[in-house]
Amino acid sequence: MNKYKIGLDIGSTTVKIAVLDEDNRLIYSDYKRHLSDIKSTIISIINTCYKKLGDLTCTVNITGSGGLSVSEWLGIPFEQEVVSCTKTVKSIIPEADVVIELGGEDAKITYLKNGLEQRMNNSCAGGTGAFIDQMAVLLNTDASGLNEYAKKHKVIYPIASRCGVFAKTDIQPLLNDGASKEDISASILQAVVNQTIGGLACGKPIRGKVAFLGGPLYFLSELRERFIVSLNLAPEEVIIPENGILYPAIGAALLSGETNVSELKDSNEISLKVIIEKVFDIAEIKDNDVRKLPPLFKTEEEYKIFKERHNCSTIKRAVLSEYQGNTFLGIDAGSTTTKAALISDRGELLYSYYGSNEGNL
Repeated sequence: MNKYKIGLDIGSTTVKIAVLDEDNRLIYSDYKRHLSDIKSTIISIINTCYKKLGDLTCTVNITGSGGLSVSEWLGIPFEQEVVSCTKTVKSIIPEADVVIELGGEDAKITYLKNGLEQRMNNSCAGGTGAFIDQMAVLLNTDASGLNEYAKKHKVIYPIASRCGVFAKTDIQPLLNDGASKEDISASILQAVVNQTIGGLACGKPIRGKVAFLGGPLYFLSELRERFIVSLNLAPEEVIIPENGILYPAIGAALLSGETNVSELKDSNEISLKVIIEKVFDIAEIKDNDVRKLPPLFKTEEEYKIFKERHNCSTIKRAVLSEYQGNTFLGIDAGSTTTKAALISDRGELLYSYYGSNEGNL
């Protein structure tokens, strides 16, 4: 009977699965955003794997920043994501000297030559995939749209990426001054590069062959380009591996064959059907293990009284088409929205507007 290896990577924004055969060849994979619903996504991704491959005998490991609690729920071993990724790199692209990996909320640099050295960001998501998603919203697009804008840039502006708040403080004046979305997009990606190199390398040179891993670097060609330009890499020094988004999951699968877990009765082998049963069991985990705040209103009557009280404090309104006299206009141009209010000389609200500026004041 063939023995397979499965790695499940539960990241801050996505879930990935990699299935290897007995020769360590990748025979199945999947990648999904969990949108903060990790349980349902795991159930979906493993159930789909079961339907595609049937009941396999396999070894399993879980990795990723969100994987430790899931590992405890399922009684399946856990491997740290940097260790898992490094295992894959050494197995598939041993020629790499340095690995730069960006995830949803993680950034990592691993030096592989002259001794292994691994560096990872702290709990702040500045300069990661989540940061890129957040900045893209300011330009009324998503990460892929921001990447397309960046292809046509002409100017790079200095933008902070240590924190989304700092970045918005830099971006908003650029929007107000009429800077193009193309230039701002490229500047955002350059800020991510600066944060990764400055915050993790901390002056240690990044030399030799550099591998780029993780979702942002896999999907965003212009982000890779900003790294290549900033590091002054020659074409032969750039490694963009196939399945770069799956390396932690593949590494977890590779390491699963080396793990021995007492919960699995002296063997680390388990059938995919049993995993499915365990996965569906986590859906039954009761929410009483989670502390909850009491409801704001105990009854519908309390809520009704609250609404009636607050409705007494609304501003007086008048019909603009019927009004004659002096008016006063106020405009609030915020970082993401524009608001306007027109009032009469008696303080009545005649007209109001609230909408996203969509990166274009």
